[in-house]
Amino acid sequence: MHLVWTGVARLLQRQGDASLKFVLQEAAQGELYAFGLSEPGNDAVLFDSTTAAAPQPDGGYAFTGTKIFTSLAPAWTRLGVFGKTAPADGIEELVHGFVTRGSSGVHTVEDWNTLGMRASQSHTTLLEEVVVPAERIFRHLPVGPNADPLVFAIFAVFETLLSAVYTGIGDRSLALAISFAGQRTGGSGALALSQHPEIRWQIAEAAMAMDSLDAQLRSVARDLDDGADHGGRWFAKLVGLKLRATTVAREVNDVGLHLAGGRGYHAASEIGRLHRDVLAGQYHPSSSESAHRTVASAWLGPLTAD
Repeated sequence: MHLVWTGVARLLQRQGDASLKFVLQEAAQGELYAFGLSEPGNDAVLFDSTTAAAPQPDGGYAFTGTKIFTSLAPAWTRLGVFGKTAPADGIEELVHGFVTRGSSGVHTVEDWNTLGMRASQSHTTLLEEVVVPAERIFRHLPVGPNADPLVFAIFAVFETLLSAVYTGIGDRSLALAISFAGQRTGGSGALALSQHPEIRWQIAEAAMAMDSLDAQLRSVARDLDDGADHGGRWFAKLVGLKLRATTVAREVNDVGLHLAGGRGYHAASEIGRLHRDVLAGQYHPSSSESAHRTVASAWLGPLTAD
């Protein structure tokens, strides 16, 4: 998820949109671009904002609001944010821009105290009239669902990169499960667990699930790279991948945790750490409920008023 903005810039540029070309240039020079769009209580995600964006005389905007799960909080040098303008002639709009670290009004609340993912330190960020100059404002969008390429790019890159992380957790959990099965013995015959039919079935089931997930992830990532046209089913593919990745990774981790025995329950164990990390998958968008609604609509059409 820490590579979202560079991925977005790449997807847009491939479509002939060079509005974020500077992101790729600066990232190559060592700037760290962080994702600061998430807000408490904003279920509309990219289609609305609880952050205020006040226009400035020089074309810039002053942002005031709260951003949560700010990736790379201790280290970012550029933070992507968005906010909503006050109604002008009855029209509100969403304004996207990049905050430079050290700007006046940026406050990091060191509140990252989670069960897992401790190293990421995705603290809350408070914005108090933080001015983003005109040259760092890169998008004006209407409030509500819209088909702007930026929206698709953010969603596509976020879901795919996130899925890759959880697929990696599943891969490592499977490797540890196999190791535990070979090291531990069970029963009076002192056979390795790997020689027990029911354990072999569990490992086989986990391996087949990871093979399927790996193929799905590679397929979606390849289609994004190649610019494949899935039309209205793109979002269904993306949420389906995310849900599949987080679900399978957790199931495979459970197998590893089971085969580790009591030592897996120690806080310092690797399989235990992976267990704490994989639990976070349910909190990343899209949720299970939202994903199923998206996929059902893609295949069955929208719900009717009746």
